Amino acid sequence: MLLIGDDWAEDHHDVELQDEAGRKLATANLPEGVAGIARLHELIARHGGELDPGEVVVGIETDRGSWVQALVASGYQVYAINPRQVARFKERYASSGAKSDKGDAHALADMVRIDRDQLRPVAGDSGQAQAVKVVARAHQTLIWERTRTFQRLRSTLREYFPAALTAYADLTLTSSDAMELLIKAPTSATAAKLTRTQVTAVLARHRRRNRDAKAATIQAALRERQLALPGQVTAAYAAAVTAHARLIIALNEQITGMEEQVKAHFLAHPDAEIYLSMPGIGEITGARVLAEFGDDPTRYASAKARKNYAGTSPVTRASGKSRTVQARYVRNNRLADALQRQAFCALRASPGARRYYDKQRARDIDYNPALRQVGNRLVGILHGCLKTRTRYDEATAWSHHAQPHAA
Repeated sequence: MLLIGDDWAEDHHDVELQDEAGRKLATANLPEGVAGIARLHELIARHGGELDPGEVVVGIETDRGSWVQALVASGYQVYAINPRQVARFKERYASSGAKSDKGDAHALADMVRIDRDQLRPVAGDSGQAQAVKVVARAHQTLIWERTRTFQRLRSTLREYFPAALTAYADLTLTSSDAMELLIKAPTSATAAKLTRTQVTAVLARHRRRNRDAKAATIQAALRERQLALPGQVTAAYAAAVTAHARLIIALNEQITGMEEQVKAHFLAHPDAEIYLSMPGIGEITGARVLAEFGDDPTRYASAKARKNYAGTSPVTRASGKSRTVQARYVRNNRLADALQRQAFCALRASPGARRYYDKQRARDIDYNPALRQVGNRLVGILHGCLKTRTRYDEATAWSHHAQPHAA
């Protein structure tokens, strides 16, 4: 076999080629792109002889991008290795913490030579699943960016115009109509002059219900007396708030557009019907779960393997007489967030999930651990449905947790 360590950067790749005995055959600095891949193929042909592509093993610290896809398409075995694992592996050589690109390439080559049985190969996900992953992650990232922007906006309002936080609370403070009103009147003085007609007109453009009552509440809150800052300082704060409000409006528009893309790509996937049959999963949550699990049918050997990847299964730490079971915190946070949301929604949608949750709570397990156990159980059920290509069935899913019949 030919073992390759690939330490990638934005514009180049440091690679090292080894034989099965760990003998260094070649090192190279390759440019990103077509030219770099072509040179890598030349190196493999020169040192691999008549090797089959499946006998070429590559270790790299990412599972995304055109470079990785090109390696997979060539038929090579590609292992995406967590940078933390590489750092721990390098401690075998020295504990000084020294780092270099060539050193990382050497460690990656050694890892796929020595420990590849313990590593996870890059999944062979379909193009449809990869498309779902791109749009689902982009949609979630935009939402996270809106949250960060709003937190900055909220912090600024608290410093000079706290009445706005109270006035627009019923509108959801990240909504575009609340931002439009804030742009129209970014200070307490200008906000106090807003008429009920002006407020109602903004609410009408955004199709709010009970507009008259909401407008009256907003106007009353904005006209409450409050402490004032010097005029120049207030104007500076107003400029900052206006900029943030305009950014949130733009993010709202892009989030709405990206949401349509997420739904379209997800619903076109053949597994969508199975995901949507699961309790607590809608189109957006389903797209996020599918995106992070992928659709390679060989990726998870068992339900336990899928649960471990999801981070819903606990970790046992045993040393001597000490033995503890703890939550798994090193995990895919995007997937964990989607599964937590599914588990919460499933408590209403599934009687079986509710009984299972209540059973955990009756054992004095706190809310979050109990919800995580529901999520863990749902991951196992999803694995079974995908494996057998069947939709979720409430009676089958919770048959082992059904309440015993009364005597």
